[in-house]
Amino acid sequence: MFMRVQRNVSKSGTYEYLQVVESYRDNGRVKQRVIARLGRLDRLRESGELERLASGLAELSGTAALVKAVRTDGVQARAARSWGPALVFGRLWENQGLPELIRELAAERRFQFDLERACFALSLQRLCNPGSDLSGAGWLGTVEAPGCEGLELQHLYRTVGFLHDVREELELGLFRRDRDLFNRTLDVLFIDTTSIAVHCDQPSGMRRRGYSRDHRPDLPQLVLCVAVDGDGWPVAWETLPGNTADTVAMRAMLARLRERFRIGRAVVVADRGMISKDMLKLLEQPDAPFDYVLGCRMRNNPTVRDQVLKCRGPREKVADNLEVEEVLVDGQRYVACFNPQEAERDRIHREAILARLRELTSKGGKSGVSALVPHRGYQRFGRIRKDSFVVDEKAVEEDPLYDGRFVLRTNTSLPAAEVARTYRSLWRVERTFREIKSTMEVRPLYHHTDEQCIGHIMACFLALRLEVDLQRRLDALGKRTPWPDLMQDLGELRAVILDLDGQRYRLRTDLCGRAHDAFAAAGVRPPPLLEHLCPAPSHDTSKM
Repeated sequence: MFMRVQRNVSKSGTYEYLQVVESYRDNGRVKQRVIARLGRLDRLRESGELERLASGLAELSGTAALVKAVRTDGVQARAARSWGPALVFGRLWENQGLPELIRELAAERRFQFDLERACFALSLQRLCNPGSDLSGAGWLGTVEAPGCEGLELQHLYRTVGFLHDVREELELGLFRRDRDLFNRTLDVLFIDTTSIAVHCDQPSGMRRRGYSRDHRPDLPQLVLCVAVDGDGWPVAWETLPGNTADTVAMRAMLARLRERFRIGRAVVVADRGMISKDMLKLLEQPDAPFDYVLGCRMRNNPTVRDQVLKCRGPREKVADNLEVEEVLVDGQRYVACFNPQEAERDRIHREAILARLRELTSKGGKSGVSALVPHRGYQRFGRIRKDSFVVDEKAVEEDPLYDGRFVLRTNTSLPAAEVARTYRSLWRVERTFREIKSTMEVRPLYHHTDEQCIGHIMACFLALRLEVDLQRRLDALGKRTPWPDLMQDLGELRAVILDLDGQRYRLRTDLCGRAHDAFAAAGVRPPPLLEHLCPAPSHDTSKM
């Protein structure tokens, strides 16, 4: 039902009439009929009847009354809180079964606050406003999240301790639920490591000084190792002392997967930076439940350089940008891969480097060349000797051997093409590892005990699961949205708390930008534009 202005043209002039019209369906067709004719529009305005009619209707409509109250300063806005992230990630949190699992683990603990909501608050903070628990306690006052209103700093500290205590049970419970709920199989594993700087006075326990990816060698750190499956879904994580080498961290991660998750055989996929003799020894143990596909170093590995790459057998074409060839060396299986498109790019890049080097060396001396040599692309073609730069012609001659090539080492029985596809699916999980670096690298940590650090990382792991879940859902819809832009648009959806005539209402702002995609991906229907909450408190003492 709606108002319509009907214009009539006659000999005496043109007149507009106000009508109340109703739409209805007749045999599947939409038709309209006039419910009431209210009179000529100009006469209604002159007599004041139009304003009285509008005012009478407004008294019957809460929304119209609200608009009228805003215009006459009769409404009070109490707060405007960010609402979008809590709605979207709250639905994903529920879909993953986290509320039930956390409440089950906390059943015998006597907390005087909603522990499950505190866990969600810690994870939501990591996604929206990364920082310390102290900053998180203040940030919660700016968020519209059911059940989080009364959470204080002490509750967050106690929740971090709880997450440390139940870390293993929670991780194992999630692993089992994932396999049942999402029908996930753990047949391919991708493993990566990173470091987390910790602000504390002295190294202790797991907080040790080591190679710092934060470029803070003055601070102790933890080493974090994360395993994801072939779809990029986080499976498990492990923390180790800050001076642990990557290969040692991977070894510990594999041992953890083997002991705690009791998985069957799985293919471990890792790039060349993770390979060592100890790692290969671990993976090749007769009773190890892991096969492997490992990227090989080419220039510094004599077997690969002198035998695998120089073997010229028939290649199998897998795709336009991938050809594979299987090579056996002393019983060890290698798969040599070739990308013709990448080979052409490598050739053009090499010729540009050599042209620049020869231009500079023709002028004599080492001026200008010395600035280029530290770069790896230039360094492999020569060295500075005394007062001049010498191009290594042998290196130039051998360099085309590596154009567009990469070599894999495997003990699987998979066909060579499948081995290459498995390794190249690293691109699928590269984004997950980028998400890990932004979501789980809680740089820097301000907790003062190992237990608190581990509990905080557990909250970040839960946040990572939410982030990956939403990203995968967006991919399924064909929506490729930069994550910072998505989070910004979600944060712009706000809940405005209003008081009017002794009643409290919640007004939703419009969805903007990419927030529509996030709501659709998570399966969340936007809340109503205006919702009555409760009678307005006579003396409002809530945090705004």
